[in-house]
Amino acid sequence: MKKFLFVLAMMGLMTAMQPMMAQQKMPTDSTEMVVSDTLAADSAMALIDADLESTDAAEGGGLHKLLKSKFIEGSAGFMSLVALALVIGLAFCIERIIYLTLSEVNAKKLMQDIDAKLEANDVEGAKDLCRQTRGPVASICYQGLLHIKEPLDQIDRQLTNYGTVQISNMEKGCSWIKLFIALAPSLGFLGTVIGMVMAFDQIQTAGDISPTIVASGMKVALITTIFGIIVALILQLFYNYILSKIEHLTSQMEESAITLMDSIAKWKV
Repeated sequence: MKKFLFVLAMMGLMTAMQPMMAQQKMPTDSTEMVVSDTLAADSAMALIDADLESTDAAEGGGLHKLLKSKFIEGSAGFMSLVALALVIGLAFCIERIIYLTLSEVNAKKLMQDIDAKLEANDVEGAKDLCRQTRGPVASICYQGLLHIKEPLDQIDRQLTNYGTVQISNMEKGCSWIKLFIALAPSLGFLGTVIGMVMAFDQIQTAGDISPTIVASGMKVALITTIFGIIVALILQLFYNYILSKIEHLTSQMEESAITLMDSIAKWKV
């Protein structure tokens, strides 16, 4: 369409310029005039073609357009389910990453400050410090300080029980991420089976096995499988990153609990 409009514009421009060219000195040889006009027109059309080809290449080379075309080719119904699994799974992943990132603190500095407060016999100051600090490390230390006057074994039991609660809070939502990791390729495989059924139905209707008849059903089957596996891989990467952050926070909680028990033992003495 663009090329057609450009050609019409060039033809109109050449038509408008013909009276002006007629007023100028005409060449003595009419053959030379025809040849020169033909060469000029050919060069102009070549420039237009080169410009249009570069424009079409720039517009059609986007990755999003390729993904859009493959999405439509892979049956919009099943591809929409796979895309929905990706969106919801990523929402859970982002929520967990934000929560765990905000839960991270400098545990060593926190324990040094708590130990300094206990050495100064300022238990309430240590509690205030834990209340003002975010994250599970500060929470578990606060629970230990609440039972500081109890025997050490009772304090250790309280820390263990509350640590289990904190770990369950950090893992909240991870079961949904695992669900969508398993659901995405399953939806892809379902699209594969349905695509194969479509291919066999077309073969039965046509009464002939030809590549043209089988190609459409096979294409739907393969595209849905590919997208389902890609979604599962993306969610699996985020899930492993979340597990690494949970393991890091859990190790910080265990180290902080041991350090707190030592500080409380020294305070009791």
